Amino acid sequence: MTKPVAGLHLSDRQRLNWLRLIRTPNVGPASFRALINRFGSTEAALEVLPELTLSGGASRSVRIPAIAAIEAEMQAAKRAGARFVCIGEPNYPPLLKNMDHPPPVLAMKGSGAVFTMPTVAIVGARNASLAGIKMARLLAAELGRAGYAIVSGLARGIDTAAHQSSLPTGTVAVLAGGLDQPYPPENAGLIDEIIERGAVVSEMPFGWQPRAQDFPRRNRLVAGAALGLVVVEAAERSGSLISARLAADMGRLVFAVPGSPLDPRARGTNGLIKDGATLVTETTDILNALAPLIGTQSAPENPVEEPSDFPATPPPGDSERERVIGTLGQTPVNIDEIIRHTDLHPAQVAMVLLELDLAGRLERHTGGYVSLIFSH
Repeated sequence: MTKPVAGLHLSDRQRLNWLRLIRTPNVGPASFRALINRFGSTEAALEVLPELTLSGGASRSVRIPAIAAIEAEMQAAKRAGARFVCIGEPNYPPLLKNMDHPPPVLAMKGSGAVFTMPTVAIVGARNASLAGIKMARLLAAELGRAGYAIVSGLARGIDTAAHQSSLPTGTVAVLAGGLDQPYPPENAGLIDEIIERGAVVSEMPFGWQPRAQDFPRRNRLVAGAALGLVVVEAAERSGSLISARLAADMGRLVFAVPGSPLDPRARGTNGLIKDGATLVTETTDILNALAPLIGTQSAPENPVEEPSDFPATPPPGDSERERVIGTLGQTPVNIDEIIRHTDLHPAQVAMVLLELDLAGRLERHTGGYVSLIFSH
C-alpha cells in the first residue's frame, strides 16, 4: 500500500509510482486522491488508468510516463540537490495538507524546516512603485523578526522584495515551472540565497518551462501555504487578486495595503479592502489578526485514506454514467447535488466524475463544484 501517513518515508519504487501517476496527463491532485481512495495504491491505479480514461469518453488511451522517464527526472533532481516530498511525509508543508486538493508530490530544494514556522504570503505588482517595494520589504522584515516565514512567487517587484527582505529569517519561493527553470531568469541568484535559510518548491516536473496557465497554479500554492496573504500593490486584473481570491476560498486571512486612488497599481488592493480584506498600514495589523491562528497548522493524520465502502460498491454502468453526465453542464454544480439528483451511491458518482476527469472532460472548482468541458 502507498497510503501516506504522518511521518511516512516512501521507498524509491513507491516514489517513482507516485511520480508516474501525477505526471500522467489529466491526473491532477483531485483525481490522484480519488484513484488512491478507490484502488488503494498508485501501482494499482496505474494498471487501471487506460480503462478508466476510455470509460470517461477519451478518444484514445492515456499515455502513462515510462519508468525510464521518471527515473531520469529523479536523477535530475538528485544532481540539482533537490528531492521529491510526498503528502504525509516529513517536510511536506503542513498548511498545504488542509487546502482543497493539495499537490501529492512537491519538488523541494532547501530546508523543509522552514515549514515548521508560521507562514505569511506577501504578493503584489511586478511593476511595483518604490513605495510599494519599501512597504513589502518592511512588512517581510518585521514579520520575519516576529517568527514568521514569508511565502511568495519569486516574481519581479513585490515578490522579489519580500523574498530579499526575509532571507535572514526564512522565506519560501513557489515556482510556476520546474525547479531548474526559474522565472524570471534574473532571480536565479536569489534562489541560491533562499535555499540557504528557506526552501524553493514546485509541483511541476523538472525541465518544465512555465506557461501563462501555470502561474495561477503557483498562486494557489502560495495562498495555500500561508495562514494569511498580504497584497501590497495590485491592478484591477492581476495574478495577485487571483491569489487573494484563492486565499479567501481556502479560509485564509486576506490583507491589503491601501494606496492612492489615482495609482492604477492600488485599484486592486483598494478594491480588496472594500470587499472586506483587512487594511494594513503597519505590521502589527497582520500580527494581531494572525496571533489566534498560531498552532492551527495541523492536518488530518491520513490525508489520503481509503473509504471502507468504496471498493464494495458496484462500478457504474452506462446508465449510471448517462445519469451523472446529464446533470453536468458548463455551469459548476455541487457534487452533493449530483448525488441527490441522480439518487446514485456517492462512490458511483465519484467514479463517473473520476473517469470524466481522466478523459479531460471535467473541470473541478473550489467548494466541491464541477463542470463539464465541451470541446470546440
